[in-house]
Amino acid sequence: MSYLDEHGGHHEEEDEEQGEGEERPKYKPLTQLGAPKIPEGERVDFDDIHRKRMEKDLLELQTLIEVHFEQRKKEEEELIGLKARIESRRAERAEQQRVRAEKERDRQTRIAERQRKEDEEAKKRADDEAKKKKVLSNMGAHFGGFLAKAEQKRGKRQTAREIKKKTLAERRKPLAIESLKEDGLRERAKEMWEWIHQLESEKFDLTEKMKRQKYEINVLLNRIQHAQKFKKGHGKGKVGGRWK
Repeated sequence: MSYLDEHGGHHEEEDEEQGEGEERPKYKPLTQLGAPKIPEGERVDFDDIHRKRMEKDLLELQTLIEVHFEQRKKEEEELIGLKARIESRRAERAEQQRVRAEKERDRQTRIAERQRKEDEEAKKRADDEAKKKKVLSNMGAHFGGFLAKAEQKRGKRQTAREIKKKTLAERRKPLAIESLKEDGLRERAKEMWEWIHQLESEKFDLTEKMKRQKYEINVLLNRIQHAQKFKKGHGKGKVGGRWK
């Protein structure tokens, strides 16, 4: 029995046990070597027969080895390709994660910047309101008496017309036309027209009065601001004809 007869069959059984799912390697067809013929009438050289059988077994072994290494090379190439695809996919996922993280950082930065601006604007509005209240408070504290005196003086300068209007308004009686005839209704309509005309005149006078008061308040506010600037820059100074 040859070496392949003893071990070749064992390899075939192992290949069958590897599983039906694996693709068995395709072996190259072996060179068909026939058994040496024994010449008739001559002496049999068993050494030569043994040598030829050994050569046949060696050739089959070399063929199996070549098929094995070719299959091994193919599997290694497939493994290298698989590793390359895995690395490519890993790099792609890493790049996607980096891009997502960068977008998230940008979004958080924009949110923080918007919140900071809103806080600054709110603080600025609060400071402006506080300054306005302080200015009005100072104006009321320092010039409240002056405004009261000015209003009192303007009240004393009422004209005879204003006094007459006030007197007429106080003496005005409720409207009663149920028992009046045509002449009485005409008279009452005339009185109503005169009363409406009087109200329009009073409205005009009050509007003008409010305009004057607003102008005087603005003038006083400008004087306050000017006095404060002058006091900060030069110490004592002359304001409104008097030394402060």
